[in-house]
Amino acid sequence: QVQLVESGGGLVQAGGSLRLSCAASRSIFGINTMGWYRQTPGKQRELVATIASGGSTNYADSVKGRFTISRDNAKKTVYLQMNSLVPEDTALYYCKFVMDWGTTYWGQGTQVTVSS
Repeated sequence: QVQLVESGGGLVQAGGSLRLSCAASRSIFGINTMGWYRQTPGKQRELVATIASGGSTNYADSVKGRFTISRDNAKKTVYLQMNSLVPEDTALYYCKFVMDWGTTYWGQGTQVTVSS
Protein backbone atom coordinates (compact mmCIF):
# COMPACT_ATOMS: atom_id res chain seq x y z
CA GLN A 1 0.00 0.00 0.00
CA VAL A 2 1.31 3.43 -0.90
CA GLN A 3 1.19 6.16 1.70
CA LEU A 4 1.65 9.84 1.02
CA VAL A 5 3.65 11.68 3.66
CA GLU A 6 3.06 15.40 3.97
CA SER A 7 5.18 17.99 5.71
CA GLY A 8 5.63 21.73 5.95
CA GLY A 9 2.44 22.91 7.59
CA GLY A 10 2.40 25.19 10.58
CA LEU A 11 1.46 28.56 11.99
CA VAL A 12 2.40 31.70 10.08
CA GLN A 13 1.43 35.35 10.19
CA ALA A 14 -0.57 36.92 7.39
CA GLY A 15 1.72 37.87 4.55
CA GLY A 16 4.10 35.04 5.31
CA SER A 17 5.05 31.94 3.37
CA LEU A 18 5.04 28.18 3.78
CA ARG A 19 6.16 25.32 1.57
CA LEU A 20 4.31 22.03 1.72
CA SER A 21 5.81 18.77 0.55
CA CYS A 22 4.21 15.40 -0.14
CA ALA A 23 6.17 12.28 -0.97
CA ALA A 24 5.21 8.68 -1.65
CA SER A 25 6.33 6.23 1.04
CA ARG A 26 7.88 3.91 -1.50
CA SER A 27 8.92 3.88 -5.11
CA ILE A 28 5.93 3.91 -7.42
CA PHE A 29 5.50 4.41 -11.15
CA GLY A 30 2.71 5.79 -13.24
CA ILE A 31 1.80 8.91 -11.30
CA ASN A 32 -0.39 10.97 -13.58
CA THR A 33 -1.67 13.99 -11.69
CA MET A 34 -0.50 15.34 -8.36
CA GLY A 35 -2.51 17.87 -6.46
CA TRP A 36 -3.25 19.77 -3.29
CA TYR A 37 -6.66 20.19 -1.71
CA ARG A 38 -7.81 21.85 1.49
CA GLN A 39 -10.67 21.57 3.91
CA THR A 40 -12.05 23.60 6.78
CA PRO A 41 -14.56 22.35 9.37
CA GLY A 42 -18.06 22.08 7.99
CA LYS A 43 -17.00 22.62 4.40
CA GLN A 44 -16.25 20.33 1.49
CA ARG A 45 -12.72 19.61 0.48
CA GLU A 46 -11.72 21.99 -2.30
CA LEU A 47 -9.09 21.95 -5.00
CA VAL A 48 -6.11 24.22 -4.48
CA ALA A 49 -3.82 23.24 -7.33
CA THR A 50 -2.96 20.32 -9.58
CA ILE A 51 -0.04 19.47 -11.83
CA ALA A 52 -0.18 16.89 -14.59
CA SER A 53 2.60 14.56 -15.60
CA GLY A 54 3.45 16.85 -18.50
CA GLY A 55 3.76 19.83 -16.20
CA SER A 56 0.54 21.67 -16.92
CA THR A 57 -0.95 23.28 -13.83
CA ASN A 58 -4.36 24.33 -12.60
CA TYR A 59 -5.12 26.65 -9.68
CA ALA A 60 -8.13 27.73 -7.72
CA ASP A 61 -8.90 31.37 -8.43
CA SER A 62 -8.37 32.24 -4.77
CA VAL A 63 -4.70 31.20 -4.86
CA LYS A 64 -3.63 32.25 -8.35
CA GLY A 65 -0.57 34.44 -8.25
CA ARG A 66 0.22 33.47 -4.66
CA PHE A 67 0.68 29.68 -4.70
CA THR A 68 2.92 27.61 -6.96
CA ILE A 69 2.69 23.86 -7.40
CA SER A 70 5.65 21.84 -8.63
CA ARG A 71 6.71 18.22 -8.79
CA ASP A 72 9.87 16.16 -8.74
CA ASN A 73 9.11 12.95 -10.59
CA ALA A 74 12.36 11.28 -9.58
CA LYS A 75 11.57 11.86 -5.90
CA LYS A 76 7.82 11.11 -6.32
CA THR A 77 7.19 14.39 -4.54
CA VAL A 78 4.85 17.31 -5.05
CA TYR A 79 5.36 20.75 -3.53
CA LEU A 80 3.15 23.73 -2.83
CA GLN A 81 4.86 27.05 -2.32
CA MET A 82 2.42 29.38 -0.58
CA ASN A 83 3.21 33.10 -0.47
CA SER A 84 1.26 36.13 0.71
CA LEU A 85 -0.81 33.93 2.98
CA VAL A 86 -4.09 35.28 4.34
CA PRO A 87 -6.24 34.01 7.22
CA GLU A 88 -8.68 32.54 4.69
CA ASP A 89 -5.96 30.08 3.67
CA THR A 90 -6.22 28.43 7.08
CA ALA A 91 -7.20 24.81 6.50
CA LEU A 92 -6.12 21.21 6.58
CA TYR A 93 -4.17 20.65 3.37
CA TYR A 94 -4.18 17.25 1.66
CA CYS A 95 -2.08 15.98 -1.21
CA LYS A 96 -3.44 13.58 -3.80
CA PHE A 97 -1.82 11.36 -6.41
CA VAL A 98 -3.84 9.99 -9.31
CA MET A 99 -2.24 7.07 -11.11
CA ASP A 100 -2.37 6.42 -14.84
CA TRP A 101 -4.88 3.61 -14.26
CA GLY A 102 -7.13 5.69 -12.03
CA THR A 103 -6.15 4.65 -8.52
CA THR A 104 -6.11 7.61 -6.14
CA TYR A 105 -3.99 8.11 -3.02
CA TRP A 106 -4.49 10.78 -0.39
CA GLY A 107 -2.17 12.12 2.27
CA GLN A 108 -3.17 12.34 5.91
CA GLY A 109 -3.37 16.13 5.88
CA THR A 110 -1.17 18.89 7.26
CA GLN A 111 -2.55 21.89 9.12
CA VAL A 112 -1.87 25.40 7.89
CA THR A 113 -2.91 28.23 10.18
CA VAL A 114 -2.54 31.87 9.18
CA SER A 115 -2.92 34.43 11.93
CA SER A 116 -4.09 37.98 11.26
